[in-house]
Amino acid sequence: MQVTSPHGVSYHYGDKVEKGTFAFTASENGPYSACFWSPLRQPPLTTIVEFDWRSGVEARDWSNVAKKGNIEAMEIELRKLAVTVRNIHAEMYYLRDREEEMQELNRSTNSEMAIMGFLSLVVCVSVAGLQSWNLRNYFERKKLL
Repeated sequence: MQVTSPHGVSYHYGDKVEKGTFAFTASENGPYSACFWSPLRQPPLTTIVEFDWRSGVEARDWSNVAKKGNIEAMEIELRKLAVTVRNIHAEMYYLRDREEEMQELNRSTNSEMAIMGFLSLVVCVSVAGLQSWNLRNYFERKKLL
């Protein structure tokens, strides 16, 4: 099994592993890939892979924390909530930054649309003026003939 980051960094590589548990902390945003392979066997064997991909608060082994530290159940819940609050706080900052980017994009798009609207109005008025000038000249020439 091999776990690779979005930028190609290998976080885990296991060769000839029949079973086990593996965990890592992601240092980059983006999709991570897990690749499983089985060596060719004669006769062919059926391979079963049980896969549980967890992220965020669910990824921590809270039962292990309770065993190691002799912590009360309520204290474990408080730690879970603290981690959740930190994650929510970080997500809020991320969303604020994205909102600022989107507002700036909206402002620039609106000003570009205003300029395009003004230019199309100028083009329409110019074409209307040229058409009236052309028709007036045409009818004046026709009168002279």
